[in-house]
Amino acid sequence: MEKKSFKPIAVELKKGKQYYWCQCGQSKKQPFCDGSHEGYFCEPVPVMVKEDVTRKLCTCKQTENKPYCDGTHRNL
Repeated sequence: MEKKSFKPIAVELKKGKQYYWCQCGQSKKQPFCDGSHEGYFCEPVPVMVKEDVTRKLCTCKQTENKPYCDGTHRNL
């Protein structure tokens, strides 16, 4: 069986804009929330940055540094 890839997604985040990182893994707009979490155990994580920046957001949902990738996906 092929192992599922959980590589992070690099996204451009803009200063002053509110983003919501999908924490449940059900969103069709990964890594961002599309409301698919309804009825799940979690809520999206709000993300706001102080300057325009490109960051890698976690897709395995196991990071200790939500919403940013910390490399945990390499061990899954």
